[in-house]
Amino acid sequence: MSYISVLIAEGVLKTRTYEEIKTVLEAGLSIIDCDLKLENVNLVNVYSSQIYPTNIYIKGKRIVSIDPLAELKAKETLDCGGMYAVPGLIDGHMHFETTLLSPEALADVLVPHGTTTVMADLMEIANVAGLEGVKTLVNSIAELPYRTFIQVSSRVPTAPGLETTGGVLGLAEVEEMLDWPESISLGELDPSKVLVIKEEYLKKIAAALQRRKIVNGHAIGRDGHELNVYASAGMSDDHECVSYEHLLERVQLGLTVMLREGSTERNVEELITGVLKHGLSHEHLIFCTDDKHAIDIRDEGHINYNVNKAISLGMPPIQAIQMATLNCARHFRLEDEIGSITPGRLADILLVKDLSNITPSKVIFEGNVVAENGNLVVESKRGIYPEWIKETIKLYKPITAHSFVVPAKSQGSTTLVNVIRIYNDQIINEWDEEELTVANGQIISNPAKDILKLAVAERYGKAGGVGIGFVKGFHLQGGALATSVSHDHHNIVCVGTNDEDMACAVNAIYMLQGGMVVVKEGQVIGKMELPIGGLMSEKPADIVLKELEEINTAAQQLGCHLPSPFMTLSFISLPTVPKLGLTDLGLIDVLKHELVEVEL
Repeated sequence: MSYISVLIAEGVLKTRTYEEIKTVLEAGLSIIDCDLKLENVNLVNVYSSQIYPTNIYIKGKRIVSIDPLAELKAKETLDCGGMYAVPGLIDGHMHFETTLLSPEALADVLVPHGTTTVMADLMEIANVAGLEGVKTLVNSIAELPYRTFIQVSSRVPTAPGLETTGGVLGLAEVEEMLDWPESISLGELDPSKVLVIKEEYLKKIAAALQRRKIVNGHAIGRDGHELNVYASAGMSDDHECVSYEHLLERVQLGLTVMLREGSTERNVEELITGVLKHGLSHEHLIFCTDDKHAIDIRDEGHINYNVNKAISLGMPPIQAIQMATLNCARHFRLEDEIGSITPGRLADILLVKDLSNITPSKVIFEGNVVAENGNLVVESKRGIYPEWIKETIKLYKPITAHSFVVPAKSQGSTTLVNVIRIYNDQIINEWDEEELTVANGQIISNPAKDILKLAVAERYGKAGGVGIGFVKGFHLQGGALATSVSHDHHNIVCVGTNDEDMACAVNAIYMLQGGMVVVKEGQVIGKMELPIGGLMSEKPADIVLKELEEINTAAQQLGCHLPSPFMTLSFISLPTVPKLGLTDLGLIDVLKHELVEVEL
C-alpha cells in the first residue's frame, strides 16, 4: 500500500482514535503504566510563558500529564538532570528539493537540531514531473523520525507563458491534493496570480478555504493598497519580508509573517532587530527556512538556528521558542496536536541544557528518543525511487558554444544592456544597466568588470529554448557553473566567462541527468549528481555534504566566493522575485510579469 493510501486510511493527525484516547486516559488514571517518565526536568510552557520543574509522563505517542505532583507508574524513567523540555520545533515553510537531500537522508541533519515537523511545498518536483512526481516524493516520507505536512503547490508553472516546465498542476490536481489528509494549506501564491483576477488561481484559493485550509502568500515587494487587495483574497501569511516596515504592514493586515533564514535568504537579523526596537508583539510571527542547503543545516542548525539568532539579538528565549512552536502550530490550526508540551498533545520534546542556545541533547519524536548529542539514533531509512524520476533531463537539440551567442541590434562598437546584480545574502536582485562591447555583431561579456553571461537552457525536450542575459556578482575569473536546480521551472541555469565552458557545463548536466557542475578550460573540475528529478541526491547525508563541500571549493577556484554559489545561481531564474528573472524564454520584468529585451 502506498503512503498516500495509508494516510487516507489512517487519517494522520485529523482525528484521535477511540483506542488512543482510552489508552492515554487509562495511563493517567493508573490503570495501566505510562511508557516514559521524564523526571527532574524544567518545562518550557509555551502557553503560560513559564518555566518550572515538573515530571512529564508519556504513553505511546502522547503526553499524559505534566503535573509536578502526579505519581504515575512508567515502564522507563529518564532523569533529565535539570535540563529544559522544549516543544519540538516546526518549520513553517520549506522545500525538500533545495536541501539537495531526499526526505529520508534529510532526517540525519534535520532531526538532531530539534525540528520535528516541517510544512513542505513540493512545487519543485511538481514543476519537473507534475502530480506523479509529487506522489513519488510523498511516498518517501512514511515512517520518518519527523513529521511532514504538505503545502499544496498552487502555481505550477510559476509563470505560465514565461517559462517551460515538465509538469502542470491545474485546478483538478490541486483539489485532489487538498483532499489528502496530510495536506495542510494551499502553497505560496504570488500577487501576479491574484491582482489581475485569474480565474484558475481564485478557484484554487476557494477550494482551500472551503476545506478550512489556509492559503500561503508570497508577497515580495508589494505594499500599500495593492497589498491590501492581495490579502483580501484570503491570504494568511508571507515569508518574503526583508524589512521591518514590510513585516509591520503585513501584521497590520492580519497576515502572519514567517521570518526566514535559508542559505541565501538571510532575513532574521533585520526583522527581529526591528521587532525588538519597536516593541512589536511576536504573536503573529513564526520561523521558516524556505531554501537551505543541507551543508548549512549541518553547520548552523535548522529552525533552532533561527531561534538562537533571535535570542542573540535580545529576544527573550520563551518568545523565540513560541515563534518556533505554538505560534506556528496555531497558524496552521494544529495546536491541538503539536506545538506544546501539554496533555494529549503528541510527545515531540527537546531536552536542552541552555535556553540561550537551543542545541538538543536529546530529541523525542512521538514518545521515542530519535536523536542524541547531534546524532540520529534510529535507523535512517533509504528511499527507493522509480527509474523514470531519475531520467528527466532531455535536450531538444544539441547545446554548443553558439547556443550562447547574443546578437547585437546596435550598429556601434558598444551597446547598453540590462544586467541582473545579485546580493550575497538575499534572493532579491537589482536591475542595472551596463555598457558592453559589440564585436562581429555579438554582445560580448566583460569578466574584468564582473559582467558575465547567464543562460537558462530548456531541459524537458519540448522547445529547446535558451534564454540569455547578463549578471553581476559572481566574480568568476574563468570557467562556468551550471545546475539543474533553478526555481521554479528547473531548467538548466549556467553562468560563465566564455561560451565554450558554458556549453561544456550544460552538456555535463545532461550526462549526469541532473546535478551541479564546475567547468574550467573545457574540463569538469567539480560535479555533484542529483538524479531524483534533477533536484535531489539518492545518497546518504554524509556523502552529499562532502560532495557539496567539494563543488563549492571548485567554484572558489574560479574566483567565486559567494556563501552558497549554487543556491544563488538557482534563484536568478525565478520569475517571481524582483527585480529581474531569467527563464528559457528570456529576461523577465518580475513586477510587470512580462518579457523584456536584454539590449536597451
